[in-house]
Amino acid sequence: MTHVLPSYLQGAWWAPDSDEGAVEVHDASTGELVSRVSARGADLVGALEYARTRGQAALGALTFHQRALLLKQFALALTARKDELYEVSKHTGATVRDSLSDIDGGIGVLFTYSSKGRRELPNARVIVDGPAESLSKDGSFLGEHVFTRLPGVALQINAFNFPMWGALEKFAPAFLAGVPSIVKPATPTAYVAEAWVRILVETGLLPEGSLQLVSGSVSGILDHLRLGDIVGFTGSASTAERLRTHENVQSGAVRFTTETDSINASILGPDATPGTPEFDAYVKQLLVELTTKAGQKCTAIRRAIVPKGQVDAVVEALRAKIDERVVIGDPHAESVTMGPLVSVEQRDEVRRSVDALRAAGGELLLGSTEAPEVVHADGTRGSGESGAFLAPILVGFDDVETPEVHRIEAFGPVASILGYDSVAQAVDLVARGGGSLVTSVATNDHDVAVELLAGIGAYNGRVLFLDRENARTSTGHGSPVPHLVHGGPGRAGGGEELGGIRAVLHHMQRTAVQGSPAVLTALTGVWHAGAPTEATGRHPFRKSLRDLAIGDSIVSASREVTLEDIETFANFTGDTFYAHMDEEAAAANPFFPGRVAHGYLLVSWAAGLFVDPAPGPVLANYGLENLRFVTPVSPGDEIRVGLTAKQITPRETDEYGEVRWDAVIRNQRDEIVATYDVLTLVAKDDVSASETVGAAATEAVR
Repeated sequence: MTHVLPSYLQGAWWAPDSDEGAVEVHDASTGELVSRVSARGADLVGALEYARTRGQAALGALTFHQRALLLKQFALALTARKDELYEVSKHTGATVRDSLSDIDGGIGVLFTYSSKGRRELPNARVIVDGPAESLSKDGSFLGEHVFTRLPGVALQINAFNFPMWGALEKFAPAFLAGVPSIVKPATPTAYVAEAWVRILVETGLLPEGSLQLVSGSVSGILDHLRLGDIVGFTGSASTAERLRTHENVQSGAVRFTTETDSINASILGPDATPGTPEFDAYVKQLLVELTTKAGQKCTAIRRAIVPKGQVDAVVEALRAKIDERVVIGDPHAESVTMGPLVSVEQRDEVRRSVDALRAAGGELLLGSTEAPEVVHADGTRGSGESGAFLAPILVGFDDVETPEVHRIEAFGPVASILGYDSVAQAVDLVARGGGSLVTSVATNDHDVAVELLAGIGAYNGRVLFLDRENARTSTGHGSPVPHLVHGGPGRAGGGEELGGIRAVLHHMQRTAVQGSPAVLTALTGVWHAGAPTEATGRHPFRKSLRDLAIGDSIVSASREVTLEDIETFANFTGDTFYAHMDEEAAAANPFFPGRVAHGYLLVSWAAGLFVDPAPGPVLANYGLENLRFVTPVSPGDEIRVGLTAKQITPRETDEYGEVRWDAVIRNQRDEIVATYDVLTLVAKDDVSASETVGAAATEAVR
């Protein structure tokens, strides 16, 4: 891998004609040349145009569900060749555990977004954001918010520490939103990014223009970005600030989201004394954050904030854990549990940061900046000076308010330990970091937890509470998950990467649309009350998914509710609430005119009024949503129900889909009694229910 690393641009692999000016990248353990990196002469303007035209067209032709299914196929392809990626990753200094968080973590992001996209988004191209707002008395003028995809390109600039997970956490939501990506990996680990991109290209599944890779500098590319483009940056706060001041970002034309270094904290609660599960979990977590990726994680613990009386106990417990579990060396050796930093340059940068902390009054309580003894690839032991090795370092401060400890981040296996006198002081110490990606808290005292969240929540993108119940199942302080936001305020950048569907929406524009119910129905694919309905005389439940149309409806016959019906239902179900059984008490209630029918009786009867009983395309009812009881029903009243096909969602991989029905129960005075949505599974074709109902019902429960 000593050639100039190629880029994937405009649908083809490309490399410079020569290695002039290329940056040499070396193995983190041995110093051997791994690759040369350069994008000199790359047509970046052409790559942008290719994404905005070919990429936008290819992704725009797909629905959210179709894109989600492709993400699953990408994840499966990477999984099948995971061993190759693990081997390549060893050159970066990554151990098996490190690669698990980067490679498997990246694959997990793809799987997660595939699942969430199919379950939380419509099989459509527009997302409806909230219910419609009535803007006229007669309901003829409505307003609603919708999300549509950005028309440009997502430029994703990534950090060196997670060349796969860090890139895929940006790519997956952009792809699901329908926005093409240009990925710019950090030079020291660009060869890992090239490896996973090559695997995806070789699948032949990538929509044209949906993914491009620049292996090298993208200097000047922001000059060519415009309205509809988005930049996602992960890296240093200083670089982020420089990019943020670019004219195209300042003008608001280009969206800019960033996740930068932060001085994350971990608090040991006052109750978490030695011998408690919380104390043990805290020390174990601190060890993991110091050693995973050799501490090169934007989420790593930089400040261990512990009760003043527990400082020595934490230091000694951590020392014991390091002696017991940490074996530093080349990841090619099976016994190694902690690899080197990504490069000798990074190692030297960490050394300078530690020297600055010491100059500010810090004392080395554990570790040293000298090269440690390491295990080489062949299993022998020797000096680690030729590689980028450092042992875990813990720095102590007598003055916990020393500004440098809350400002300087040694981006490696380094943390500072700070003693606090009160929970209020612990909150103050967290705040001095100026905004973090994450703070964790180890406590079994819920009052302490409540006080801490109230104090530190605004300074963090994520807060993890660790106790004896979740110590074994927690993903840990330094592990963002794709279901939750990853980002933080202030120094941490103010962005939100990951975050489930929230991250997808970062790549879309929310727009308020106004119009008639018919227009909003056409725009959103969701039927709105007041839009045309179609009552053809054929029961909608007799129509397969292919035949059914939005607005197909039926109005049932009426049924009278008697006092005997109410009492029978009450005695049969055990629901003998006084409003149904005691006339005097019910009449005294301000909501009821006297004894009234159970709401669930009415919903049950409504099903009996609209259901077509014979086997057919409707396979199963799997629930109802948004149920509201509006008008009480007294003995002698009559009810009828109107049912309208509200939303149709075919499943891409199954012979059935979901249909959401708008259900409205009315009384004989045409007053609305209840409103709700009925959810059914409907076959795409009119086949025997027995062929698919079992699979459909099972899938619906998952």
